[in-house]
Amino acid sequence: MKITDIETYSVSAGWKNWLFLRVLTDEGLHGTGEATINGFIKTTEAAVHELKQLVIGKDPLQVNAVKERLAHTVQDAGHIHRLATAGIEVACWDILGKSLGVPVYQLLGGKHRDSILAYANGWYRAERTAEDFIAAAESVAEHGFRAAKLDPFGLAQGTISRHDLQIAREILLGLREKFGADFEIMIDVHTRFNPRESIRVAEKLADLDLYWWEEPTKAEREVLTNQVAEMCSIPVATGEQFDSVGQFFTLAEAGGVSIFQPEPMSLGGITNTIAVANIAHANACWIAPHQSGGPVATAVCLQLAAAIPNFLIQEHFDAFNEPWAHELVSWNPVINRENGHLPIPVDPGLGIELNLDVIAEHPYDPNSYFDVHEDGWERRLGVREQNQGKKQ
Repeated sequence: MKITDIETYSVSAGWKNWLFLRVLTDEGLHGTGEATINGFIKTTEAAVHELKQLVIGKDPLQVNAVKERLAHTVQDAGHIHRLATAGIEVACWDILGKSLGVPVYQLLGGKHRDSILAYANGWYRAERTAEDFIAAAESVAEHGFRAAKLDPFGLAQGTISRHDLQIAREILLGLREKFGADFEIMIDVHTRFNPRESIRVAEKLADLDLYWWEEPTKAEREVLTNQVAEMCSIPVATGEQFDSVGQFFTLAEAGGVSIFQPEPMSLGGITNTIAVANIAHANACWIAPHQSGGPVATAVCLQLAAAIPNFLIQEHFDAFNEPWAHELVSWNPVINRENGHLPIPVDPGLGIELNLDVIAEHPYDPNSYFDVHEDGWERRLGVREQNQGKKQ
């Protein structure tokens, strides 16, 4: 079997764009992948097409050989390079699974579980008040989620005012009182605070029994996050911005962070994510992959959830995307209302196919991107719609 071409599809989801791809072969099998990153879809799409000449004519069933050729034949070009490599690598895993008639998780050694606990994200498309956030969270509970993540800090950067911190506390306290002690609440700090401020703010909120404190400070130096983790009473989670396995080794070596959040697409794909899971496992840490992309990336994470023993919980935006997005693919995981779990795909490969007709109806929009520095970002309207709203 040989790779004959790679097709790409950029899709506007309103608040951001997604990038999907298909690797085609001379035997009629194709594989599906995703290479989504906020704000750089066309850049990544160009990277896929620039790199594809390296693998045309290669055997997609030799997944790791294809990955290595993409990763090391040309000079390492960082995050975008890793995304393009991941999209193609994942599609090759999909082809391999289809060719053998088994899910990807079976190729990774089989499954540890049939489902995984999920937490909701993308749900708080509301004004930043306790009343509005609680109302939005009711849909989270109605879907069956037992956990949710949010960033209640508005536009705070570096430090936070007493007023904004009070609003954040009111939101979190309201959620805790409304949904009870068994409802897990994660905080995404979005690297807002300097290390000392991150610790101070965390201590102001620690009595609310928060599940984790995510990306607590700037991501340029792993040591800063570890320093926060060592002094923070809320467990610290991080890693979504890392694009190399070695960064997680540095994180593990320092020992302060116990929840690793690799983004499989940003990290280079499935093989590299398994490597990070092994580093975490050797250091008694958990894996909780970041996933704010589209439904193909969701399927990738669920395949990993089946195969990785130290997999903690899975981020899930899909339930709160536009309704048409559920028609974009052949399979969508549905949350189990009894336990808050997502099922693992069971069909061969990733267990998912793209609907090209739906893709054609939702073309790339240059104004669909997510900016946490823009007032009202919580509503996730996309820049164009958000700015139009201000003018009305």
